[in-house]
Amino acid sequence: MIFSLFKDRTLSAVAGTIALFFSTPAAAQLTGSVTAEGDNQLVIAVPGLPTPQSTNTAAGSTAELGNKISDVIVSDLRSSGLFQPVGRSQVRTISFNEVTAPQFPYWTTTNASALIQGFVRSNNDGKLTVGCYLYDVALESELTRQGFVVNPRDWRRAAHKCADSIYSRLTGESPFFDSRIAYIAETGPKDNRRKRLAIMDSDGANHRFITNGQATALTPRFSPDYKQIVYLSFLDGNPRIYVYEIGTGRQRLITQSTNPTFAPRWSPDGKTILYSMAIAGNTDIYKVSAQGGEPTRLTFSPGIDIGGSFSPDGSRIVFESDRSGSQQLYVMSANGGNERRISFGGGRFATPEWSPRGDLIAFTKIAGNFRVGVMTPSGSGQRLLTNSWQDEAPTWAPNGRIIQFFRTTRGSGKTGIWQVDLTGKNERQLPTPVNGSDPAWGPLLP
Repeated sequence: MIFSLFKDRTLSAVAGTIALFFSTPAAAQLTGSVTAEGDNQLVIAVPGLPTPQSTNTAAGSTAELGNKISDVIVSDLRSSGLFQPVGRSQVRTISFNEVTAPQFPYWTTTNASALIQGFVRSNNDGKLTVGCYLYDVALESELTRQGFVVNPRDWRRAAHKCADSIYSRLTGESPFFDSRIAYIAETGPKDNRRKRLAIMDSDGANHRFITNGQATALTPRFSPDYKQIVYLSFLDGNPRIYVYEIGTGRQRLITQSTNPTFAPRWSPDGKTILYSMAIAGNTDIYKVSAQGGEPTRLTFSPGIDIGGSFSPDGSRIVFESDRSGSQQLYVMSANGGNERRISFGGGRFATPEWSPRGDLIAFTKIAGNFRVGVMTPSGSGQRLLTNSWQDEAPTWAPNGRIIQFFRTTRGSGKTGIWQVDLTGKNERQLPTPVNGSDPAWGPLLP
């Protein structure tokens, strides 16, 4: 559980979204829009978070946690591709009294346009209070403040929450750091892989395996309320769709069949699960109640139709089909019908995923190599974001501005979880203890 404290403060001189102007020196006042890359990234100073009194907790001393929280904030902001955070090893240590009274003349000399300060305090009930403040260095003004009360073991969530508040305040975009990722952990030789369901924080921390690998697990997806994960399991060669309850560890069988079954996906309201099933050589899209029961068939064309995902409002479904002679993307009504092809321009298209903002659809394009790209729901504005040998299975960050996917290395067959922003320029690999595939980025944690 994480509790929010304090009030967000805004500059009277700046209404609405904070903009950052990059054509002037880094210390210029924050007045433009955040679309930076390379040398134009906004410089943000992030010293360690002091404590009024170093107190031991189950997660370490409050002094140690102040440094660790600062490091996580730096890592989060750097991963967005928009900011150049300067961490505690490159700036001086601040005192607890400076948190609300920054020494702006010093911070001006660091070339930072923004400053993040905060504190970690142990409470009488054993919980921690983590404060987070953002300042405009040039204007010597406070932009926002947030505070969180957490159990010591949840200190990383407080760090992610702080980074989220900074990201949102400076970009005007929804945040995404305080979220989790489900994926398939792969071990063993290429021709005999053991595939287990695993989950981790958005930065790869707090990793844990959910299944033991006795049955192959594939294509996980978080429920909209974060309480469950739907995934495909193969036990004795027969496909089954299970829902795993994260809080209790219990699993619930949704469907089982001797027929090939693919890619279960949640509806936005969490009441329905979309999936595909092959019968007598014809693969169609079905939906079924999240509690199980009799499925409803949605497509009836000859060939292979594989369900992708619902639009955020639940009114439409994007899917892939070879009905035109090659693998292409189509959009239809949520109850079937009104099917329309949206992918053109050569090559094959697969694994479509609708953005949580509703403005774009991510996909895998197969034309020699496998590459991840985006297009609008009408099929316009097609852009490829990656250019490796085999990138596939995109999944969206909660704010719809970063895409995660898995990459297979040519020759070795090794797989890893990667992500890229919508510019295609900011790409990085997430740390996982073993090979990883089929990522699924969940919504913001409640």
